[in-house]
Amino acid sequence: QVQLVESGGGLVQPGGSLKLSCVASGINFGLYQMAWYRQPPGKRRELVAIISKEGSPDYPLSVKGRFTITRDNARNTTNLQMNSLTPEDTAVYYCNAYYKVMWRENDYWGQGTQVTVSS
Repeated sequence: QVQLVESGGGLVQPGGSLKLSCVASGINFGLYQMAWYRQPPGKRRELVAIISKEGSPDYPLSVKGRFTITRDNARNTTNLQMNSLTPEDTAVYYCNAYYKVMWRENDYWGQGTQVTVSS
């Protein structure tokens, strides 16, 4: 059974930081691309950070320079360090694991963790 379990969300003041963690089980973690998405209230889910199975990160412009994604294959964990948070970062954050080789494709999601940026 595949599980992605996020943790680390909460309430933080503008300008503050949070670190989200996602622990995966039931998959060969090192073969998966990992990513963090978020869904602000009333909006569509959007990508905020992605890291390849080789460890190469990428970010959209909205978070580049503020967010850092890492992975630890030995611990089946991916983390998202978020700095300089603004109220616009308020959302439910989801961990995603994605694998595709030829015709085989696996796409798994965590249950989400709420991040609220407010004074």
